[in-house]
Amino acid sequence: MDLPVFYNETEEWKNALLLYDAALKQINTKLEILNNEFKLVHQYNPIEHITSRIKSPQSIARKLRINNRELTVENIIKYVNDVAGIRIICSFTSDIYRIADLIAKQSDIKVLKVKDYIMCPKENGYSSYHMIVAVPVYLTDRTVETKVEIQIRTIAMDLWASLEHKIYYKFEGKAPEHIRKELKECSEIVAYLDQKMLSLNEEIKHYSNDRLEEYQAEISDSNLSVVAEAIGTIIEEDEQAQKQMPEQAPDHNTEHAAKTGIKRFLFGFGA
Repeated sequence: MDLPVFYNETEEWKNALLLYDAALKQINTKLEILNNEFKLVHQYNPIEHITSRIKSPQSIARKLRINNRELTVENIIKYVNDVAGIRIICSFTSDIYRIADLIAKQSDIKVLKVKDYIMCPKENGYSSYHMIVAVPVYLTDRTVETKVEIQIRTIAMDLWASLEHKIYYKFEGKAPEHIRKELKECSEIVAYLDQKMLSLNEEIKHYSNDRLEEYQAEISDSNLSVVAEAIGTIIEEDEQAQKQMPEQAPDHNTEHAAKTGIKRFLFGFGA
């Protein structure tokens, strides 16, 4: 990652990047272990996928400039909480809080700050669960607590956020009013979709095993009946066609063509 040309603390920044990169790797490993345990023990994986990134120097400089801070390594470490960021995408909103709770219970992770934009969405409609945590990075001569921002969303939330991000940069943060309004309406649709999908998932989980087996038996019997009817129909049509064909004397060429046709059907070249 290159630094802006006006930045003169290259070595310090490289050391900081080492810490941020190590912290991301630790969080990724912890999440992978949790997800694998869910698959093995519960036959369920709450995490759809994970992405991580180091914030670009340009974005860091912009953030410090907005807050009237000088661009130094010290200010970056102190005031920019999302230099190292990781995003967890879940299926349902219930998974979000479950993952957040499991992260918070890790003995070597300190939760510094939480912002729940699911319970209290941003004015533009943005929904997500944010955590700022400190992860210990063990070096040869010391241990450094390093900040990482964790964002946890559903698939639907992530879709909305991706579109909003593109619109924000397209219009440099000043999108037309009607676009902002429609985007806000889309966020309400996303919230409704997440709620309905969660409700449906809960109903499926609480569906009794006996009722499920009974339902599967009903489906199986119904499918067999449909197949039997279909086979019967084909036979009837075949018989009807034979009745309608006029009687003809045996013909060697016709018999040969019929045999050839049968062979072609068996090898999948035609009927």
